[in-house]
Amino acid sequence: MPPTHPLDGVDLRARVQRALDEHLARQREVLAELGDEVAPLVDVIAELLAGGKRLRATFLYWGWRACGGPDDDAAVRAGSAMEIFQASALLHDDVMDNSDLRRGRPTAHRTFAALHADRGWNGDPERFGHAAAILAGDLCLNWTDEVLTTSGLPPEALARARPEFDRMRTQLMGGQYLDILEGARGWADLGYAERLDRCRTVIRYKSAQYSVSHPLLIGARAAGADPGTLAALTTYGLHLGEAFQLRDDVLGVFGDPEQTGKPAGDDLREGKHTALVAHALELADEEGAELISAALGDPDLDDETVRACREVLVRSGALGATEAMIEAGAASARRALAAAPTLTDAGREALDALVAICTDRQT
Repeated sequence: MPPTHPLDGVDLRARVQRALDEHLARQREVLAELGDEVAPLVDVIAELLAGGKRLRATFLYWGWRACGGPDDDAAVRAGSAMEIFQASALLHDDVMDNSDLRRGRPTAHRTFAALHADRGWNGDPERFGHAAAILAGDLCLNWTDEVLTTSGLPPEALARARPEFDRMRTQLMGGQYLDILEGARGWADLGYAERLDRCRTVIRYKSAQYSVSHPLLIGARAAGADPGTLAALTTYGLHLGEAFQLRDDVLGVFGDPEQTGKPAGDDLREGKHTALVAHALELADEEGAELISAALGDPDLDDETVRACREVLVRSGALGATEAMIEAGAASARRALAAAPTLTDAGREALDALVAICTDRQT
């Protein structure tokens, strides 16, 4: 039986969506004086914010609740800021990866490029699309700060949380840079251990921190968590965040497009240097390793070759090694959670359920 989702009992999904919808309605009013021409800028953001797992909002909310904060709308609005921050990251990430789809729909830069082409405007549609999507991402980044600041959390709670919030925003940009740097530098001169070490560094700063650890700690710090609890939650967040991203890497190659919303094997086409690939290059036979190397970063990779790469990943033990890392991360997160000295019963139960939700997911 799947674990009870920590959003369900407190109706968090609907409450977060209401907070996001209210924010977008206000921002449409702010932008209305510029004219109808800017409406598509908000439309692509609204579409992105209408879906998703709401995990980042969930971690902030339950960090707050687990450390004694009440169930109030201010905490929900603060959590919604994490969803807007993720939207910023996704908009920029899709431009950097030149992705075609996000959650089964055209990415923002593709949508803007199509608008340009349909209207017969001057210049290059693709360049216009990239520029507009970057601006949409920047807009979300600005709104993230605004939503947290005006969430309604007490001033002293915001003051406690602010350094963690600022750290999250700065470190994600650094993590994004590390990710593109790895693609540019390549792995040809690195050994197995070095490749895995670089993978884990990128995972930590590009995904694990802002997906799990930072939202959780923003909520916990806002609630006034003691140092021992903060230390335990930091360890929990880092281990679970890494396992979460490793699962994402597996889904990037083995996931069902109907569920992931992205073409099968897209991570291979984008040339992502993941732990799954690092294991394959070490564990596969020469022919298999050559196939993976040749496929990595090939934008024209066909489905047949993706299937062949999957076979290599399974046969070599690369998939099994990655699954073992996910299981180890989940176990370490649970141990850290058990060691947290002062958590509410509801908070501890929710954070325990989130371990399975983050690592067993299909999307």
